[in-house]
Amino acid sequence: MNPKIAIAILNWNGLTFLQRFIPILTKYSDYPNVKIWVIDNGSTDKSVEWLQKEYDSIEIVKLDKNYGFTGGYNRGLKEINAQYFVILNSDIEVTPGWLLAPIEILENNPQIAAVSPKIRALANREMFEYAGAAGGFIDKLGFPFCRGRIISSTELDFRQYDSTIPIFWASGACMFIKAELFHKVGGFDENFFAHMEEIDLCWRLKNLGYDIYNVHNSIVYHVGGGTLPNENPRKIYLNYRNNLLLLYKNLPSKDWRKIFAVRIIFDLFALIVFVAQRKAKFALSIVKAYRDFFKLKKLYIGQTYYQNAFKHKEILKKSIVVQYFIRKKRKFSEINFN
Repeated sequence: MNPKIAIAILNWNGLTFLQRFIPILTKYSDYPNVKIWVIDNGSTDKSVEWLQKEYDSIEIVKLDKNYGFTGGYNRGLKEINAQYFVILNSDIEVTPGWLLAPIEILENNPQIAAVSPKIRALANREMFEYAGAAGGFIDKLGFPFCRGRIISSTELDFRQYDSTIPIFWASGACMFIKAELFHKVGGFDENFFAHMEEIDLCWRLKNLGYDIYNVHNSIVYHVGGGTLPNENPRKIYLNYRNNLLLLYKNLPSKDWRKIFAVRIIFDLFALIVFVAQRKAKFALSIVKAYRDFFKLKKLYIGQTYYQNAFKHKEILKKSIVVQYFIRKKRKFSEINFN
């Protein structure tokens, strides 16, 4: 049986990435019932015209403007009929056989909603990549980390995490997900626009009783920061705002209040550090993030997403920030979840 698979790439003025990675993608995705789609977020750089000329087998969903990562995918995937969506960044280089193991585990396990492959850095092919590595987790305060990446420290991949295990979130850089379940939970939350939307999506799926897995025998390479570099005030703003929104949406109110009180202290410290480093734009990004979070949170009053909020064993019941900076634990293998 060959399930219908749609590889969906969201594009916004990404001609350079498409020209670099589409040839590799088409070479290693030549399987029955696999179709490549490009969802275009209103690009103006001739990337759509290039695709139409060079790859007429690729389907294109044209959107009228940039709806961000969340809005672009939500609108585009509504137009695509498939059993499985492969949400793939335009700056990903795939490898031979990359589709096989993720689709197999989804086919054979009704309780698994989504999986991620092993994600390495394109610039250093033996190093795990920041946005996903060998599977995503969060701590009790909502800070995300990965097998192979904690805070800003990434590990070399010498196969220490070559096991297929349940994780908390699959990276939006490369996520295999059952189409029916993506639509069942309403897709990505468009208020996030970009960043941490995949964690929110996975949390909602887990609260419905589904599992998220990392599949170690599928490997892709990620440029990273293709749309927004890490050292960018806009990215800092989105990460802080969306992380607060993630917690507010998915935690019971009594737990949210306790955690928010602690998060204010952590985020205030980060703001002070930015000021001390003379990074005023970064400090201002945190202030704006809090301001806009309080505006957005009103939209979620009365909504509940947290049926099993603290029962997920993939949530670290400690602070990963404390583990990293105070206890000097820089590797995932050093973190004790018990």
